[in-house]
Amino acid sequence: MLVLLKDEYMSEQSIEQEVELLNEMLFHVESMDNFCKAHEVFDLNRYKIYQKSKQIIQVVRQREIRPFQFVSNKN
Repeated sequence: MLVLLKDEYMSEQSIEQEVELLNEMLFHVESMDNFCKAHEVFDLNRYKIYQKSKQIIQVVRQREIRPFQFVSNKN
């Protein structure tokens, strides 16, 4: 978990710099590949668990997840 703390001694420029660094870090960490490594899909309609990246991406990119399909974090 990343937290941005606003301190009374921080200038506007230092806050902007910290936000930019956090955005840059999150851009690399929050990729679809990392998402697929950390999640799996439970499909209770077919009684299957999807753990392959291609299958997870197909489910997540649907407009609406079908009833009884659950995206679950492995943690």
